[in-house]
Amino acid sequence: MSQILVVDDEIGIRELLSEILADEGHTVQLAENAMCARALRDSERPDLVLLDIWMPDTDGITLLKEWAANGQLTMPVVMMSGHGTIETAVEATRIGAIDFLEKPIALQKLLATVKRALRSEGGQAQAGLTLLSLGRSGAIADLRKRLAQIAALPVPVLLRGEAGVMPELFARYLHQPNTPWVAAQAALAGAPQELLAQAAGGLIFVEELAALNRLQQKNLAYVIARQEKAKTRVVSFSAEEPARLGSVFDFDAGLLARLSELLLVLPPLREHAEDIPDIASILLAQLVEAKRCPQRHFSTAALNALRQFRWPRNLEDLQNAVTNLALTALEEEIGVVEVERVAAQYHPATSVQVALPHDLPLREARDAFERAYFEQLLARERGSIARVAEKSGLERTHLYRKLKALGITPGRKEE
Repeated sequence: MSQILVVDDEIGIRELLSEILADEGHTVQLAENAMCARALRDSERPDLVLLDIWMPDTDGITLLKEWAANGQLTMPVVMMSGHGTIETAVEATRIGAIDFLEKPIALQKLLATVKRALRSEGGQAQAGLTLLSLGRSGAIADLRKRLAQIAALPVPVLLRGEAGVMPELFARYLHQPNTPWVAAQAALAGAPQELLAQAAGGLIFVEELAALNRLQQKNLAYVIARQEKAKTRVVSFSAEEPARLGSVFDFDAGLLARLSELLLVLPPLREHAEDIPDIASILLAQLVEAKRCPQRHFSTAALNALRQFRWPRNLEDLQNAVTNLALTALEEEIGVVEVERVAAQYHPATSVQVALPHDLPLREARDAFERAYFEQLLARERGSIARVAEKSGLERTHLYRKLKALGITPGRKEE
């Protein structure tokens, strides 16, 4: 049978659930708080987690967010609470939980939920990145807030951005849990009535407006006209400027206006480059977790090097590069040489053009320039503090203090 981790601070509930699940033939691990849950999740790799929301050290929602952001939500999670609200349940399922049990938990409800959860496809990490894993920069945090603010609104949303920004991650954030999700690019070639029926109560996602022919546009207009009655939301994306959509791709101007009732611009990766080390580490951890590659980790200098590249196709390029590195690196620690080897395939120029921050006060502008300067130098000198000190003309102790002040963690010297 399956291995189930029960996380609850009440010993009586832990023991009761353990007894019931063990009688069903499952192996049960028990955790009284988030700290124990983290350790057991990493060591035992459970097939299912029953996670209480209200716990004294770290609440269940926070722990669920942590697993989702770190690429560790590789198992189905069912939330439990005696004080649950609809808002809490919706938040948990948006983060990645697949169900919600209200205490006191009825026996048949518990067994049916566990059975259904074990038959599910598991957690989000198997599908790659989520919006929660895109980092902590101001640009991404603000966009998450805006998306959460409009999530319940029924009007169409147009997402705009450069190629490779992975618009589906943002559209998924607008998707209400336990409702249909329909990728409409191919479906728009068929009968629009069938598409509406399939997506009733859910969300229709159009991946690229520029790819739609006139028939698909006509069908999309039919859907838009009836989306309110079907309680269906349409979220679309385009990497093309609105003017080019009409002049080059023959896109109907009236339809574009209706799709653009709410328009959000998705930031290119270079505008939140500070998130690149976290995103790359999460992508690599997911590959290791899924056993698609041997144990791997990035050196600090390698992460700094990844941050310096201007990825032409944004997140798509970064994800492909990390996968390449995971599968082809020769050592457990992935260093700068490996990063330069792979990243050069996506952009031949490895040097960084630092944009001067003219809109900042002098001190902040100087710090921004120095941070970019030292990160580039560390990457080019493969993390060697001795060579960076020599190139920059700084005494080594002074250099360490400077890096610490700028928030840069130097990696070990790579020969």
